Amino acid sequence: MTLTLTGATRLNVILGDPIAQVKSPGGMTAAFEACGHDGIVVPVQVSVEDLPDFLSVADRLKNLDGVIVTIPHKFACFRHCRSATPRGEFIGAVNIMRRRKEGGWHGEMVDGLGFVGAVRKNGFDPNGKRALQIGAGGAGSAIALALIDAGVSELALHDADAKRRDDLIERLNKLGKGKVSVGSPDPAGFDLVANATPMGMKPGDPFPILIENLSPKTFVGCVVTAPPVTPLIEAARKLGCGTSTGTEMYQALQKAMLDFLAFADEA
Repeated sequence: MTLTLTGATRLNVILGDPIAQVKSPGGMTAAFEACGHDGIVVPVQVSVEDLPDFLSVADRLKNLDGVIVTIPHKFACFRHCRSATPRGEFIGAVNIMRRRKEGGWHGEMVDGLGFVGAVRKNGFDPNGKRALQIGAGGAGSAIALALIDAGVSELALHDADAKRRDDLIERLNKLGKGKVSVGSPDPAGFDLVANATPMGMKPGDPFPILIENLSPKTFVGCVVTAPPVTPLIEAARKLGCGTSTGTEMYQALQKAMLDFLAFADEA
């Protein structure tokens, strides 16, 4: 990548805490260059406590076009948006924001599209399958919706925050698609396991599921991008399971982010 930066280069940031694990700065900047868009993505680490101050400044930065949002800010950034796509509205969280011509921010949530895209690229079709998902946060909510839209027959959700889990289950069941119910860390009997938590990012993290009950026939997907192969994915591969990684999920959702940020006028 031979990048030329000038005063006209448009600025985008990826916002999170932690931030060192993200893939978007290099990947999205290269994608901007490849399509002829003069823009860059830079990482910014902002705590929950400092987020309101950061967003207040971001509102006033005239050359800041977009914000990619990662943990733990997806719900708060949705509340900051003046408008959002139907998917973002349903989930109540966003992972991309673009500046509106009329002022404020427009949000979207494509984490679920990326997860399902990575799963399919690795040879697993969720349609008609039983799925267990660990995590019902911002990314988890998007993944759960995408799995329902992909046709899973049953989705069991487990989250340490019972209220958050139950609220998501209630909203998903109102869609009248696949059956959604309370799950547990036990993967026995499921065709697909989705880890939508940060577990595996830090050394010594426990497995998000009871790994001893994992069947070789179960497909395992994970959202964590660093390390590239988490202990969960490594253990699943040793059993002979099909897998998808957080890096593969990012690769699958990059085009959606590019379209949203670089080609808003064409949408």
